Amino acid sequence: MRGSYLNHRGAYGMVIILSSLFSSTVNNFLISFGVVVGASIFGGIGAVITNDPPLKAMLDIASSIKIWAVAVTLGGTFDSFAVIEKGLFEGEFRSIIKQAIYVLTALLGANMGYKIIKLIQRCSE
Repeated sequence: MRGSYLNHRGAYGMVIILSSLFSSTVNNFLISFGVVVGASIFGGIGAVITNDPPLKAMLDIASSIKIWAVAVTLGGTFDSFAVIEKGLFEGEFRSIIKQAIYVLTALLGANMGYKIIKLIQRCSE
């Protein structure tokens, strides 16, 4: 019965938009978080193999890969710029707000990943 509400157009149309926005923001957060944490962990494994300090390597990688995690999450920056341009010049402000939410969520996920790596380093001291 609930699935029919999601496919129904009309009064429940907003449910479809909000669920799509919510699922996209959760995905963006987790993708950027996973890029930072995953790259840091594998960089730490590489540091162990090459006999370098792993926690320092993990922290260096986490701090330098944050912006790339956001770019990966957004699927390349040109898509976001195209949507923002469309919103500005064609008056679709809803798309600008959605892109801003996506960018902020990706930044939040990347920064949380960095904080987790810093927490791992702090707990090991």
